[in-house]
Amino acid sequence: MNSPQKLRFRRRPRIVNIGGRAFVSQGLSRRFWDDIYHRALTIRWPTFFALAGAIFLLLNALFAIVYQLGDGSIANQYPRGFGGAFFFSVETLSTVGYGDMHPQTVYAHIVATVEIFTGMVCIAVVTGLIFSRFSRPRAKILFANYPVVRMIDGQLTLMIRAANTRQNVIAEASAQLHLLRLETSPEGFSLRKIYDLKLVRDRHPIFMLSWSLMHVIDASSPLFGESEESMGRNQSTLLLTIEGIDETTAQSMLARQRWSHSDLRWNHRYIDLVSEDADGVNTIDYAVFHEVRPLEDTEKPLG
Repeated sequence: MNSPQKLRFRRRPRIVNIGGRAFVSQGLSRRFWDDIYHRALTIRWPTFFALAGAIFLLLNALFAIVYQLGDGSIANQYPRGFGGAFFFSVETLSTVGYGDMHPQTVYAHIVATVEIFTGMVCIAVVTGLIFSRFSRPRAKILFANYPVVRMIDGQLTLMIRAANTRQNVIAEASAQLHLLRLETSPEGFSLRKIYDLKLVRDRHPIFMLSWSLMHVIDASSPLFGESEESMGRNQSTLLLTIEGIDETTAQSMLARQRWSHSDLRWNHRYIDLVSEDADGVNTIDYAVFHEVRPLEDTEKPLG
């Protein structure tokens, strides 16, 4: 007798990338219909329509076979045989009903009733899924490829740049920055700890263009005393989350980005985005958004 475990489908190994490290996830099991709604919302659009089309054709083929099991079930059936029954099934499942072909036996009427109900349910489900997929809020927030560490106002500061590429208003935007690093206890137990990194300004009332998020590396900071080498040994990772309300749709949205220790640029600065021409017109150039350059000697910390 088969155990419940054998009746489940085994997940294929999945590669999860966290902070530049690749983890192969395997060993999880699930039933075929587990979490089908989530998968329907997250698969790619071509895959979604291909599956919907395949289910549509399969249902019509099954009902066509059922119609064929009856004797003279469909009046004015053309073409004869499976083809005519399939086209009649398409008209019935979609509730079109042209009228030329119609059920003419009690058996056919019963099958058509079941098929019409199935068609209405399928239309409702597919319509709901398409609406849900279109209505999902998606933030268009751009994050700089490289966080930088530099001196600002005499204090060593971690800086990360973000931009709202829609250039509409994200109201009441809030940001949270976290540090993940591998630590070993005195007993030799290794675990990955999460630390909150306090931001100089963690809220933005009208996030429309760009936002420079800064964390001061002082004695209270989890990054105090860290270096490029120590962060590499600890497999440190930065995780930034920005939430807010899209003023256009009045929907909450969230964007997240992570950087590994190798992405961090020490004693670098970002290229200025904003410039002013002779006429006093300000220009913001996103073409240099990701560009960083080493600090001049006068900008570097002493000692």
